[in-house]
Amino acid sequence: MPASGEIDGAAGVPEFYGKELRWQRERAGLTLEQTVRGCFYSVSFLSEIERGRRRMPEDLAQHVDKVLETDGFFARCCADVRKARRHIHGRYFAEVLEMEARASDIVEWAPTLIPGPLQLEPYIEAVVYAAHPHVTQGVLNERIRTRRERAWVMEDAEGPVSWVVLHESIIQQPILGYGDMAEQLAHVAAVARRRQFVPQILPADAGAHPFMSESTWLMEFSGAPPVMYTESMYTGQVIEGPGTVQQCRNAYDRLRAAALPPELSLRLIESAAADYRNGKRPREFSSRLTV
Repeated sequence: MPASGEIDGAAGVPEFYGKELRWQRERAGLTLEQTVRGCFYSVSFLSEIERGRRRMPEDLAQHVDKVLETDGFFARCCADVRKARRHIHGRYFAEVLEMEARASDIVEWAPTLIPGPLQLEPYIEAVVYAAHPHVTQGVLNERIRTRRERAWVMEDAEGPVSWVVLHESIIQQPILGYGDMAEQLAHVAAVARRRQFVPQILPADAGAHPFMSESTWLMEFSGAPPVMYTESMYTGQVIEGPGTVQQCRNAYDRLRAAALPPELSLRLIESAAADYRNGKRPREFSSRLTV
């Protein structure tokens, strides 16, 4: 087992890639801050890649290759790292992971939780413990790692086009302390500001609407029919029947129509993050819109 602060390059492809990145950076005598200088990514983002917790976006890999003079190594290998996943998820989700990697467009309805690819470590830990209160630390760490590996779906420029409708309660009813909740919402907003996905908020007083009882994804592909995926706490189902999928697409359009506009939704997420950062609970969005 590596000493504290070291990276176990034998743990998997992402760790091997991250360990090589750190070795090349330190060989060049550069800090994390010096390495990311001149690009749009943060020091913490690069640090997570070095620890095998995040996937390297292609534009960042090209930047790193230039700074570290590594002859295109990281740009050539970043796609392989994305594909290298440990399937500790339920069997019902393994097929979804493969489809997610091939999707050209993803639309999602999130009635209770921030979508997995946008979740930061404290949020993931809270969600895992809520569903599996007796999980071991090792399994928890693995679930955090694999979920953070999926961040590329919404955070990378080469990821699918994504549109997410979030229920207001996800933002108004924190599952973390105010400081962690502020960081989590600020992260969601920052990813949206980079135009990696489009957010909409469904207000709590929107009344009856489609998909009231379950999380739903719709995935579209180049050269293949679209599919729908629904999920509850311990199970999930892929639906491929063309008629049912079309019904769901129509219902999702109605859901988007009932939600707040994207730019307003994004400003409200940022405002809620600021409220939590200042140690106070955000007001309901309906009250903000009438003031």
